[in-house]
Amino acid sequence: MQQTVLGKTGMAVSRIAFGTWQLGGEWGSFDEEQAIAAIRHARELGVNFFDTAQAYGFGKSEEVLGRALRSELERARDNLVIATKGGINPGGERPRDARRASLRQGVTESLRALDIDHIDLYQVHWPDEQTPAEETAAALQELVDEGKIRHVGVSNYDAAQLADFDRTRPVETLQPPYHLFRRGIERETLPYARQHDIGVLVYSPLASGLLTGALNQDTTFDADDWRSQSSAFKGETFRRNLEVVDQLTRFAADKGADVSQLAIAWVLAQEGVHVAIVGARSSRNIEKSLAAAELRLDADDLAEIERITASGVSIEGASPEGVA
Repeated sequence: MQQTVLGKTGMAVSRIAFGTWQLGGEWGSFDEEQAIAAIRHARELGVNFFDTAQAYGFGKSEEVLGRALRSELERARDNLVIATKGGINPGGERPRDARRASLRQGVTESLRALDIDHIDLYQVHWPDEQTPAEETAAALQELVDEGKIRHVGVSNYDAAQLADFDRTRPVETLQPPYHLFRRGIERETLPYARQHDIGVLVYSPLASGLLTGALNQDTTFDADDWRSQSSAFKGETFRRNLEVVDQLTRFAADKGADVSQLAIAWVLAQEGVHVAIVGARSSRNIEKSLAAAELRLDADDLAEIERITASGVSIEGASPEGVA
């Protein structure tokens, strides 16, 4: 498994991070033992970077991750990079809450759920425009000084929000959504991250399943799967993007890959992107996803992908307030 240095954090991490959003319940039910086996298999294959969040099942995902990695967390803690996120309360009166008290409580609860004594990377899950950036940044620096967290990152921030945070303490990492149908960070946010040596770990490189090749126009989702409410997975938008996926699938096959591997490799080929976060509920898809880090795309490949995706429709995803 290839590794990279995650921006100014200085941490050496696998280019594929194992994401655990699918273990919180928002994607339908899952088998916990299969999920634990998937996490352990990813580790066996060289993944050392694991990303979770307090909001994924209100700590459930963190608990599963902690149990899966318990043996190594106890005997070789520094071999693992554990990232989590806080500062939101989906469904609450204040869905985004990055105030000092909220963040301190969140870190305490995440440490307890993961059953560890420090978090390698703590990220503000969504920007909270009601809380001054200097309060959020200063609160996280206090937690660094206390040894509860090692590094500070943010998720879903734009360039202006990164700059506001930077005025108090440097942002070390950024976790944005990024895939072939969602490329907004290319205009300002990714250039800002490159300029300031911010480690970029992107989520949803497979467009929440759209770029796996497993969906078709007859696909339906369980009521407890957020995609059942999303405009990206119904109607004309869904139809047009599935046509693009079909073309990408044929192009990937010519390179001896499948479309999900092509999508991940494309993300990793973008300047300034350090890591792609990929999740799985069972072990069978882990090896395929990790192999994407070895797929090389040259300038001609990237140009052809641009041509194919030009007819696609830009889509959004879920937020603390709901689904677009």
